[in-house]
Amino acid sequence: MEFKDYYATMGVARDATAEQIKQAYRRLARRYHPDVSKDPDAEARFKEVGEAYEVLRDPEKRAAYDQLGSGPRPGEQFRPPPDWGAGFGFRQGARPAGDDGGFTFEGDPSEFFETLFGRARTAGGRAHRAREQGADHHARVIVDLAASLEGGTRTLTVGDRTLNVKIPKGIQAGQHIRLAGQGGQMPGEARPGDLLLEVSFAPHPHFRPEGRDLYLDLPVAPWEAALGASVTVPTPEGPVSLQVPPGSRAGTRLRLRGRGLPARPPGDLYATLQIALPPADTAAARAAYEAFAAGAPFNPRSSLGAGS
Repeated sequence: MEFKDYYATMGVARDATAEQIKQAYRRLARRYHPDVSKDPDAEARFKEVGEAYEVLRDPEKRAAYDQLGSGPRPGEQFRPPPDWGAGFGFRQGARPAGDDGGFTFEGDPSEFFETLFGRARTAGGRAHRAREQGADHHARVIVDLAASLEGGTRTLTVGDRTLNVKIPKGIQAGQHIRLAGQGGQMPGEARPGDLLLEVSFAPHPHFRPEGRDLYLDLPVAPWEAALGASVTVPTPEGPVSLQVPPGSRAGTRLRLRGRGLPARPPGDLYATLQIALPPADTAAARAAYEAFAAGAPFNPRSSLGAGS
């Protein structure tokens, strides 16, 4: 069987404190949780982190594991010594409430874990899982952008079912929400599969989400772009003031840090300037345009080699 370096999996030193190990687990569990991570290996990494935490959070398991020393390199073949585990009795009691940071995931432990500690409930979820279970079902759902901005429950129609689904605050398009037990059914007492909902957003009147960032087309008057101005910009948390630098051009992108989706870390809001021309639909407006043309000679086609 392959040796597993649980300290390397958690990204902590071998002398890390219990609190450092717990903090590392919470950080990695958030990063690789399969319901929110877009990493293609998220589910496998989440399981590895949960298994490592199950060992390192338990003083007896950790002390026994430390008897192996640094062991071979991760992935190399390994067999425990004949006196492995002497003096240790590995319990399968429930873990303390709150240790998982609110994350749950079901998976089987590795051969390495089973050989050393037997089958036990890992920090990532139940290690022992029924071999027979229904198939996982997949569906795509469209939610309003406010569901990600605010979080909360939405009533969604999936096929012929109407479900009340809790939307995690800050979820991004393309990420999944897992509904345990809502997938395929099997006869007998076999566990039903899960339903995985891929999230997409309905069009918003102002914002376009891309990942955790939001984009907004911001109209400005020609004199605001040329001279600079303080303009009011809508954001998910309410209007804010944004400074347009003098000499700005159409397409200039200005960033409002932390004003995007409330992910971890939060995204940014990008305002793309659009030059809005006032209509020349009155005599006064036409006179103003003529005065401007006379007072500020300008050839917008000079880069094309056009003389006029």
